[in-house]
Amino acid sequence: GHCRLLCKPSALAQHLVRSLGRSAALRGGRWPWPCWPQLQMLWQLLQPPEPEPAMARELLQLSDAGLVALDWLVGPWGAAGGGGAVSNPVLLLIPNAAGKVTGGLLQLGLRALERGFVPVIFNRRGHNGCPLTTPRLQPFGDPGDLREAVTYLRCRHPSASLLAVSEGSGSGLLLAYLGESGSSSRLAAAACLSPIFRGRDWFEARMPWLYEWPLLLHLKQGLSRYAGALAEVVDMDRLLGSRSLRELEETLFCRTRSRPTSWESYWERNEPLRDVDEAAVPVLCLCSADDPVRGPPAQSLPRELFRSSPYFFLLLTPHGGHCGFPRRGLGRCWAHEAVLEYFRAMAEFLRTEERRKGLPRPR
Repeated sequence: GHCRLLCKPSALAQHLVRSLGRSAALRGGRWPWPCWPQLQMLWQLLQPPEPEPAMARELLQLSDAGLVALDWLVGPWGAAGGGGAVSNPVLLLIPNAAGKVTGGLLQLGLRALERGFVPVIFNRRGHNGCPLTTPRLQPFGDPGDLREAVTYLRCRHPSASLLAVSEGSGSGLLLAYLGESGSSSRLAAAACLSPIFRGRDWFEARMPWLYEWPLLLHLKQGLSRYAGALAEVVDMDRLLGSRSLRELEETLFCRTRSRPTSWESYWERNEPLRDVDEAAVPVLCLCSADDPVRGPPAQSLPRELFRSSPYFFLLLTPHGGHCGFPRRGLGRCWAHEAVLEYFRAMAEFLRTEERRKGLPRPR
C-alpha cells in the first residue's frame, strides 16, 4: 500500500520487507474516510471486540508487596487461564499509560489467540481494577514492575518465546524496559502501536482537548478509588483538581510529600528513549503521519533512531490516526495483522539463522 519501512539495511530488514510485502493486511480494504484521523480513533475505541473475550485474572505480588494484574485471554470459550501448548509463544499486551484496555487491544489479543499465541494483558498497580496495596503508582517510564512480570512469565513458560506489544503511551514503558534491560530483556521481539517516543515533549505539548479530557477523567476516576491510601504521599485535592495530564503527572510523581523532585529530574529517569542505544531486541513501531495524539511527525518521530539502530523498524503510513489503522470487514485494524505477520517473520528468520549457523536453540 502506501506504507514505508524506515530502517537500517540488514538481512533482517530485507526479510521483513519481503514478508510484510506479501501480507494481505497492507493491501486494499481500507477505511473509506482516510482523512479523518479523529473518526478513525473513535471507531477503534468505541467498537467492542467480536466475539467478547473471556479472561482469567492472576495477581502477581512484587518485591515491595505491591500488586500487578495479569489477565490471560482465553477467548470466548472459557478455556483455562494461561492455556495453550507448552511451546506456544506468549504475547504480553501492554495498555496505554492510563491503564485503559481498549477494544482494539482486546481484538489484537483475540487475533493472536486464534493463531496459537498465549496472550496476556499487563495491568499496572491500581489500573483496571488491580488492587493498590502500597501507596505507590508506576511512573511513566519506570520498568521495574514490568521486569518482575516478565521474569514470572519466563518461569511459567520456560520453553516458549516471549513477545510484547504496547499501545499508545504504554509504549513508553516497553521502550524504557528494552533500553534498560539490553540483551537481558528475555523478549524475542516487540512491537509498538502508535508509540509516544518523547514523553516530556508529549506532556508539555498537550493533546487536543477532545482526547486529553476523557483520558484525564478516566485517570481521576481510577485514582479517586485510592484517595485514602494516596493521601499519605500526595495532595489529593490538587491531584483530583488537575486540569491537564502534565499537572496530574507532576502532582503524582514530582510533588510528593516524602520525596519531592523537579520535573526535569523526573524525566531524566523516565524518558522512554533514555537508554535506547542499549536495546538488543527487534522492535517494530507502527505509526501514522496523521496521528493527532502523538503530534507532527517532524517533531515526534526519532527518524535517526531507525536509520542508525539495526533493532528498530518504523512502519509509517500516511493515514491511520492514533491506534486506529481501520479497514473494512473482520479484523477491523490492519495493524494487528501486520504485527502478527511481523512476529511470524521474526520467528522464521531466527530459525533460519540458527540452522545456518548450527546454533542450538536457547533453553
